[in-house]
Amino acid sequence: MALDTTDATFQLLGKGDIPPVHEANAEGASPFLLTSDHHGRVLPRALGDLGVADRELTRHIAWDIGIAGVAERLAKMLDAHLIAQHYSRLVIDCNRPPGVASSIPAISEATAIPRNEGISAQERETRRREIFDPYHGRIHAVIDARVHAKRPTVLVSLHSFTPVYAGVARPWHIGTLYHRDTVLPHLLLRHLRSESDLVVGNNEPYPVSDLTDYTIPVHGEARGLINTGIEIRQDLITDQSGQQQWADRLARIFAAIEVELRAEGLV
Repeated sequence: MALDTTDATFQLLGKGDIPPVHEANAEGASPFLLTSDHHGRVLPRALGDLGVADRELTRHIAWDIGIAGVAERLAKMLDAHLIAQHYSRLVIDCNRPPGVASSIPAISEATAIPRNEGISAQERETRRREIFDPYHGRIHAVIDARVHAKRPTVLVSLHSFTPVYAGVARPWHIGTLYHRDTVLPHLLLRHLRSESDLVVGNNEPYPVSDLTDYTIPVHGEARGLINTGIEIRQDLITDQSGQQQWADRLARIFAAIEVELRAEGLV
């Protein structure tokens, strides 16, 4: 049943629902600002289970498996501010431009999302207003405050990817994602490729673009920040041990990169 969104005061999130924005280490002193667009898989009570089986709601179509554990640990280890988003990407994808088909998908990979089929423009706007906008508004406000305080800011957008998509295996352990700005991605690639146990993707499993991404184009590129996306393969970070290992590795690498950026006068 579709929500009644004819009333301009309609709210999607109500009693028992959590706020969309999650933050950790907000007072962190690091130049790195971490974001996690697909951190959680919470569903608003008003949307039920979206017509999707429970087993599907724990898969990669609903969230970035394992990235929350990596992001929380990395924020602590780097003393970096983390801004993350609690709600499932099946409600609204916070790394897609609103209005594109994948923003509120009716099908994700091969799974139908019945509750997303044929929803009204009003409901789409409600999902954007209550989940997408607060999350990106918070990122924007934090960057504004850092710029005003003349604090160097390097944006790192954290994600994870499924080992097999549409039947095709993905060999990379980790990939850097970027579009116009190559400063940080190329530094990160160099450090990652020096680790002999890694298969590293250069703009894999997919590149950033204005049509398929939001956080990096809007908060990174449009604001002139040094930035990169990171994708870690999900089977490597499904448990706490894997999450800790990857947080350790990335903390060590980003600490070295910070030294290089400072030497170049970039932060």
